[in-house]
Order: sequence, then structure tokens, then C-alpha cells
Amino acid sequence: MTLIEAENAIIEEFSMYEEWLDKYEYLIELGKSLKDYPEDAKTEEKLIKGCQSRVWLDYKMENGKIVFNADSDAIITKGIISLLIGLYSGRSAQEILSSDFSVVEKIGLKENLSPTRANGLVSMIAKIREIATLNM
Repeated sequence: MTLIEAENAIIEEFSMYEEWLDKYEYLIELGKSLKDYPEDAKTEEKLIKGCQSRVWLDYKMENGKIVFNADSDAIITKGIISLLIGLYSGRSAQEILSSDFSVVEKIGLKENLSPTRANGLVSMIAKIREIATLNM
């Protein structure tokens, strides 16, 4: 599935829910689907700066693709990072950098988060872009 197809699938998935409470529930479920993040990897250098809650993001390169792994100590934030790595993990740096990340606006995520969570979302996107830039 291309990145555009994956983004469109997320937009479609979110459009099934009319209430933001239901969309938050969906995000929480996404967060539960994250694979286990090792406790010893929860280091200061893996911590994303600018998030109110703690979010760790790690990656490895596999066959020219960036594979992300993440965790958070907050349930909604865990869902947000899960959504992002679900879209961008397993993609090349070029694919990631070609994205304008507008999917977060298209699903209304940014505008329906508290200001501190919205800042965290921006920080998560910036970190994903930074990793992609480093691996060009």
C-alpha cells in the first residue's frame, strides 16, 4: 500500500466516527496495538522533546526502509504515535519526506487536541522528519 493509500485509509477510518469521543476511543485502540517497547530503550535520547507526556521513538533501517517503534506513558498520546508510525514505518526516507503530514488536519486530529497535545503531535512529526532526513 502506498503512503497516499494508507493516509486515505486513515481518513476513511476516522470519517466513520461522527463524535470525537469515538475517535479518541479509536486512537486508544491504536495505541494498544503498538508492539512492546523495551524498558531499557526508554532513554533520554529516544525521548521526543516538546511532548507533555513522555514519548519514546526508536527506529532501525531494514532494506532501505525506516522501521519505527514507539511508546508513551499517556494513553491518547500512545494512540497518536501509533497512528503516525502505522503510516510512516516501513517506508523510505524519501517517501516520508515527500509527505506533508496533512493527514492529521484532514482527520481533524490537530484541532481536536488540547494545545499541549497538539504541540506534542507537532514534535512527533518533526522527529519522524528528522529521522528521515538523517537517513536520506
